[in-house]
Amino acid sequence: MQFPAPELISSRRLVLLTDQLPAPADFLLHRFLHLHLKQSKPTKCIVLAVSESLERWKSIASKANINVAQNESFQFIDVFDHHPPSTDGNTNNISLESIYDLLSVKLSDSRVDGQIPLVILDDITSLEWLGCSLLYLSRFARALRSLCAKMDAALVVRHHIVTPPEPDALLQHLLQLCTYHIEVRPLASGRSGAVSGEICVHLGPSMNDTKEHLISRTSALQYRLTESSAVFFEKGTSTGVL
Repeated sequence: MQFPAPELISSRRLVLLTDQLPAPADFLLHRFLHLHLKQSKPTKCIVLAVSESLERWKSIASKANINVAQNESFQFIDVFDHHPPSTDGNTNNISLESIYDLLSVKLSDSRVDGQIPLVILDDITSLEWLGCSLLYLSRFARALRSLCAKMDAALVVRHHIVTPPEPDALLQHLLQLCTYHIEVRPLASGRSGAVSGEICVHLGPSMNDTKEHLISRTSALQYRLTESSAVFFEKGTSTGVL
């Protein structure tokens, strides 16, 4: 079984990806990149990196037989290369305007009819933990969504859930912006050697088709992490799972 469906990450859509500490969703961020770069057309993929280094993106891609270092479609923007925390440790004044401006230029340069660029913000939650205000991050997320819609790009934003099942204020805002919410969760029954976690897909308020690509919690798609990626299967069908 394959995940995601090709149409899930498509033009003008904001896909919110949430995870929890026992079930991190890093593998899906990398999978989105790999699938995008393997398309027949050289569609640009721009990573806005907060928590993962360029070396890690290169390493994971190499396991999927992709050399991002020599792939002109891959663009990497380290947020803190442009806005490092101040020397006195005060991170409350982290500015993201130049990140937005740089992304705008890169998307403008990549516009080709019939091609859909992909933008990945790997970790918006850490920006909040580092001192960015809720209002500032909410405006930044809304600006990113508007920019990607204008440029016919797809946008994936990852948010960490720390206190399930109560959504924090930033998550509530992101849920209002998203087209789809992909939820990566640990097994309710606890850890399993055969199953790493499960995936649900919920509809966001900006999507009209209420039947497209949805996966409810009762019929969650399960996955097992491998050396290079992940294997997906329907609940209860993995070897070793009763």
